[in-house]
Amino acid sequence: MQLSEFNTNTQTKESQSQVSPEKALELLKEGNKRFVASAPVNRNLSQQVQDTSTGQYPFATVLHCIDSRVSSELVFDQGIGDVFSIRIAGNFVNQDILGSMEFACKLAGTKVIVVLGHTACGAVKGACDDAKLGNLTAMLDKIKPAVNSVTEPTDAGLRNSKNIDFVNNVAAENVRLTIAKIHADSPVLAEMYKNGEIDIVGGMYDIHTGIVSFYEKQQA
Repeated sequence: MQLSEFNTNTQTKESQSQVSPEKALELLKEGNKRFVASAPVNRNLSQQVQDTSTGQYPFATVLHCIDSRVSSELVFDQGIGDVFSIRIAGNFVNQDILGSMEFACKLAGTKVIVVLGHTACGAVKGACDDAKLGNLTAMLDKIKPAVNSVTEPTDAGLRNSKNIDFVNNVAAENVRLTIAKIHADSPVLAEMYKNGEIDIVGGMYDIHTGIVSFYEKQQA
């Protein structure tokens, strides 16, 4: 199947089986280029609704923040039935999210997991400021390891949400720690990765440009 056909057609079990982890990542990269260039693929979404009514065969799983500016289907220019989209403030993982990823990859056949952070993340800012508010307090604790892992600057007065460079460095570290946690806490996904059945990669979405920068492959 040609790339143009893959982008416009609804995914089938056959087309999904033809996608390697490397190809899946390339499809997302090409989609982001189209998004940035304001040149999305012309899809018949109504037809895709009908086509996917009897089954779904996504090729990618994206874990990303609830931020209204960061929708994986849009920033990667994908259609209905192309990606599993997992959203939680601060794009971290817990047992429920890991279970969702295991379903997406082991049972539903996706070929790549992308942990997608973004610049100026509100959840990361809250963790940097040690914000306290109801259930938000416990949620932000999941991001604290990334805050503590970023050692610069050492001046406590600069380790807060007012320092956007610090915030973005914490957001990047949070992505890396999340990937490490996927490998450590999901034997299912770790084995699939080891066997070359899936890839697990990190990326950062720039809210100013719309560009997703992918990280070098992280060792398990």
